[in-house]
Amino acid sequence: MDHTTLVLIELGAVFLGLGLLGRVAARIGMSPVPLYLLGGLVFGHGGIIPLSGIESFGDIASELGVVLLLLMLGLEYTAKELVTGLRRSWVAGLIDLVLNFLPGAALALILGWGVIGALVLGGVTYISSSGICAKVLSDLGRLGNRETPVVLSILVLEDLVMAVYLPILTAALAGVSFLGGLRAVGIALLAVTAVLLLALRYGPLISRLIHSPDQENFLLKLIGAALLVAGVAAALQVSAAVGAFLLGIAISGSTAHSAAKVLAPLRDLFAAMFFVVFGINTDPATIPPVLALALGLAALTSVTKVVTGAWAARRAGIGVPGRIRAGTVLIARGEFSIVIAGLAVAGGGASPELAALATTYVMLLAVLGPVATRMAEPLTRVVSGRLHPARSPAGSG
Repeated sequence: MDHTTLVLIELGAVFLGLGLLGRVAARIGMSPVPLYLLGGLVFGHGGIIPLSGIESFGDIASELGVVLLLLMLGLEYTAKELVTGLRRSWVAGLIDLVLNFLPGAALALILGWGVIGALVLGGVTYISSSGICAKVLSDLGRLGNRETPVVLSILVLEDLVMAVYLPILTAALAGVSFLGGLRAVGIALLAVTAVLLLALRYGPLISRLIHSPDQENFLLKLIGAALLVAGVAAALQVSAAVGAFLLGIAISGSTAHSAAKVLAPLRDLFAAMFFVVFGINTDPATIPPVLALALGLAALTSVTKVVTGAWAARRAGIGVPGRIRAGTVLIARGEFSIVIAGLAVAGGGASPELAALATTYVMLLAVLGPVATRMAEPLTRVVSGRLHPARSPAGSG
């Protein structure tokens, strides 16, 4: 069997399997993300039936998935709303950093993995998965909820922190001088600031350039702009996801509405591939030796994320049900955490045990995060009923 034939068969099996898993998830009323991850784990490296033909396509498709997820998130808000949200949420972002970076860093030091190990594992436990959070919010129909802007502000702050953190980590792993590290951080910050200023000042112009009454032309320009901005952002040591999000912020009005409609099917397809590829790249054999540590770390940092989200929502004047929903959304870890661990292993600055722990930890929270978010809904109804017994639960939070 030639390679092209193998790729077609494997891709067909993957897409059909994703469709069946999505149908099962819809039947039981949950997000399909955990099932996509577990499906990838079963058929990935060390799984029951390894899929070797689609690796190169899967890697590119998963990157596209993250870009489209964050682009769609950005389309929901204007640049002014983003700036206002960041101003209001910077304290929550600082609390988020302290509460969720320290557990990973402390565990790495206790296990004897040194300062670089602490820097790596702290980053893994700090950063929530923007991709998973965006998918879950969309699946559960919460993009219009009052607490969602608070959640998105925290996620954006985390991604912006990554724009500073990743150059520092890369410089530390490479043994670069302090001045070299500062130079990398400065370039990253300038890039983020420039894109945000362009979105604020020239948003309407960008929208007019991309918009077209012809759907084919519109889609080509929209996807082309998203990939170009994401690629340039990544080249400047800024997350490609941040670049795509900021482009979405720059697109406004009727153009943003049309873009959301035309992108939705593509986003769902490639986002599903992202979660499957994440599972495929995880070897199940690495999980048992570090499972106990990963479970303990996952439990602790789930609590710290819930505290972060609930505190930020409370500060924004949102009721208890909304605080619960905001906290549980942030639990999921994903793409950035794996990137951090991968950089450390490739750079020789981390032990294989650290990589295995990071992967197991992320797998646990990538599955448990969406489940907790889904389970928060009935819990908020109970809380709302107790707080407002004479009112319908749907009107609270």
